[in-house]
Amino acid sequence: MKTILKWKWPITIGLLAITILLFILAPNLTKQAEEAGSFQLSGDASSQQAARMLADAGESDQTISVVVQLDKALADEDREQLDSMAKEIATLSETVTSVLNPVESEELESQLVSEDKKTVLIPITVDGSDEDVNEVATEIRDSIIPSDLTAYVTGEAIINNDVNKSAQEGLKRTEIITVVLIFGLLLAVFRSIVTPFIPLVAVGITYLLSQSLVAFFIDWFGFPVSNYTQIFLVAILFGIGTDYCILLLSRYKEELSAGHAVEEAIVNTYKTAGRTLLISGLAVFIGFFAIGFADFPIFKSAVAVAVGIAILLLVLFTIVPVFMVVLKEKLFWPSKKSAAHHDSKLWVWMSKLSVNRPVLSMLVVAIITVPLLLTYDNSLSFNTVDEIGSDYESVQGLRAIENGFGKGDSLPVQVIIESDENLANEEMIPYVERLSQRFEQIEGVEKIRTVTRPTGEIIEDLYVNRQLGLMADGLTEAREGLTEIGAGLEKIQNGLAGAGNSGGLGEVAAGLGQLNDQLALTAQGLQQTGNVQQTVGALNAISGQLGQIQQGLAGAGVGGEGLSQLTEGLAASNKGLTQIAEGLTEVSDMMKNMSESDSVRDTGLYIPAGTLENEEFSQVLDRYTFADGKGIKMEVVLSDDPYSPEAIETVQRLKNAVAAEVKGTPFADANIAFGGISSVNSDLADISSSDFSSTVMIMLISLFIVLTILFRSMIMPLFMIGSLLLTYFTSIAIAELIFENLLGYDGISWAVPFFGFVMLVALGVDYSIFLLDRFREEAESGLSVREAMRISMAKMGTVIITAAIILAGTFGAMMPSGVLSLMQIASIVVIGLLLYGLIVLPLLIPAITVSFDRGVWWPFGLKKNK
Repeated sequence: MKTILKWKWPITIGLLAITILLFILAPNLTKQAEEAGSFQLSGDASSQQAARMLADAGESDQTISVVVQLDKALADEDREQLDSMAKEIATLSETVTSVLNPVESEELESQLVSEDKKTVLIPITVDGSDEDVNEVATEIRDSIIPSDLTAYVTGEAIINNDVNKSAQEGLKRTEIITVVLIFGLLLAVFRSIVTPFIPLVAVGITYLLSQSLVAFFIDWFGFPVSNYTQIFLVAILFGIGTDYCILLLSRYKEELSAGHAVEEAIVNTYKTAGRTLLISGLAVFIGFFAIGFADFPIFKSAVAVAVGIAILLLVLFTIVPVFMVVLKEKLFWPSKKSAAHHDSKLWVWMSKLSVNRPVLSMLVVAIITVPLLLTYDNSLSFNTVDEIGSDYESVQGLRAIENGFGKGDSLPVQVIIESDENLANEEMIPYVERLSQRFEQIEGVEKIRTVTRPTGEIIEDLYVNRQLGLMADGLTEAREGLTEIGAGLEKIQNGLAGAGNSGGLGEVAAGLGQLNDQLALTAQGLQQTGNVQQTVGALNAISGQLGQIQQGLAGAGVGGEGLSQLTEGLAASNKGLTQIAEGLTEVSDMMKNMSESDSVRDTGLYIPAGTLENEEFSQVLDRYTFADGKGIKMEVVLSDDPYSPEAIETVQRLKNAVAAEVKGTPFADANIAFGGISSVNSDLADISSSDFSSTVMIMLISLFIVLTILFRSMIMPLFMIGSLLLTYFTSIAIAELIFENLLGYDGISWAVPFFGFVMLVALGVDYSIFLLDRFREEAESGLSVREAMRISMAKMGTVIITAAIILAGTFGAMMPSGVLSLMQIASIVVIGLLLYGLIVLPLLIPAITVSFDRGVWWPFGLKKNK
């Protein structure tokens, strides 16, 4: 410390110069967070695989919707206005690739206009980045939607942009509130106009330098970043930095009051409080550094705080001593006393319980915490919309879609099937319908849209039983046609018989009679056996003989108008037989193809050759296939809110169904992935849960090792960490009661338990270090465990309570941010810090410590001062 004081001005000027230079040159951290996005899932996640499949095939277009709400049912003048809007949007930008006009056709109107005719969708496909999508949305709002029309522009990219915007606006509010709050609290604690500026300047330098370095690290090393990065830097650095400054300034004042010279007071301050500060800072650094071992980039983004802690320790050991040596006693002007140096009456009173009656003290803590722990059920919410509330237009549009069309219609689950082979053919498409049928049976699925059911309703004509019914009808018609032809031939026969035997007409009539008998037997055989091929062969033979009779009649040289009509009748009958034979041949071929088709046996569907080339069907293929037919899309509309926990459960059931259903089918080797917000949330649920468990274990083990080394005890780290775990679960249980049971949210936001745990444990460990390091100092002087704990509680109580209030206040500054997850994290940390500082730390930690007595230093033992 003497060396630092000797070189104080070069060190101070150099540090300030570096801070200013880096701040000017550093990339924009806010912009980097926006570019990183709200969700940063790994490439192995199903939702990311789906997005990649579509992107590789040039199908990564994003869909947004203009949602129009009418006061009354859709009328002709409304149709004209909607038609005009759709056409204007189509020419708005090169990035707009398609616009569905809801009034262009009856089919589109049935899909894009709600049942009550009051909500209308104009879906827009945009080829571009999220930024391009939001630019299109802004242009639509500004230049196309009439001012007198109630309409919203919404979509997944727009909602995510609003979440980012809300987070950045919340950050600005938090920064201002934090600075004002800290200044006010320090003014109240030290009753000095000068003192509050010291922590603010020290932490201000730390924050500017930290965010600059983090921004460079993001560019240079791919350092993780998210919307949480900056706001956590602000809250933690200002909160914990102020706490450390209070610790230093309080001890500095104590040293000055003891009559020491300024330089000696500074050296003593850093020997005692400085040691505690280093231990605390190292513990917090380890806690946040451990986050770097997480797999999930959003969780890892909090590792930036570790950079901030390292810079903070540097500043506290360089800049703060300069203020001390320059300002001397004037640092506390005009106050000559500091409330931080009075013994804590509250903790002195609490020590009578925790030190003298430890079992009763532990029982009191249990009575307070255990009932709350029993209410905790770990309900998580993945509802991004809740993050920003209903004041945003994108959310209002989403709600309008839900009210008009149903919740699931707003953001369906996409099932993406990709293969190396062509899937858009008659043999493969039936397996898509087989999946659709399976999906229909799953709880939470409302309908499916894909190639076999473009409007959500199955194309009935594709089913074999339907086709067999149609073929049966065709056979009946064929039999009826043969009967009619037989009746016609009988009339011709009678006509020829009436004409006499001239020209051999009698023989012709006799021949017709024989053919007519054969025709009757053929029709009867078709009815009895259904043997189409045999019937076709008989008809071809009869037709050939009938042709010969017709030629013979024409060559007999017998004239007359009547005979001419009879000849024409024979020709018509023969043509009829030919048509029936051709029709039966088609039926025969179709039945043969059905019998040889694997897809018919597996799915019960049959697509006749040529169906896919049909103009109407080709439009369906364009919509639901990609990659030249090697990929197929399915849209699964859920019956629940796409953001709800129920939707996540449905996605899991869909995944399980696909895994079971494709076995033994041509899709067994295909790549199948799930896209859409519900799938993203399903992946988030899986990844965040596993990452939480592994990262927490790494963090706790790291803290245990560090605390064991620093305190030369394996007992103290155990109950320090245990007390923090108790505090965390009690705090999150209270937060859950507030946000779920009282305010009606689905649960605690998915990222909150992780960040709440990390913040509370990493920061709360400071206060147990403050107390127990002072306890170590007193015990090393030769005092008994009980006496050392009493003195430590009396001396550190006010410092810890003040520090906890200030840190709670900095996190409380997140509450006006308007971002739900930040409000919930703030609630957990604020509740936890106050619970820890006022109940758990003064009642539980001393009670456990005195219960172990000298055993608290196991296995290393206490090193006493000589």
